[in-house]
Amino acid sequence: MEKIVFTPEGEEEVAFYVLEQTRLGGVDYLLVTDSEKEDGEALIMRDTSKAEEEEAVYEIVTDDEELNAVAAVFENMLDDVDLL
Repeated sequence: MEKIVFTPEGEEEVAFYVLEQTRLGGVDYLLVTDSEKEDGEALIMRDTSKAEEEEAVYEIVTDDEELNAVAAVFENMLDDVDLL
C-alpha cells in the first residue's frame, strides 16, 4: 500500500495510506486511510491544484453530495469495502 505524506500549512506532517484513486469530472480523488490495518479511519480527498503546479494540493471532501457520489465510485472499485 502506497504511503503519502501531507504537510498542512503551519502544521506537522500527516501520513496516509492510499487505498484507491479515481478521476471524476476532471477532478482527481484519493481514498486514504490513517492505518495500514483494516480498522483505520478513511477519508476522501480532492486534488485542488492547477495542472501546471508541480505539487498536488489535496483537501478533505466535506460536501455531503460530493462525498456520497465519490464514495459510491470507490465502493464499486473496491468490492470488499463499505464506505457509506
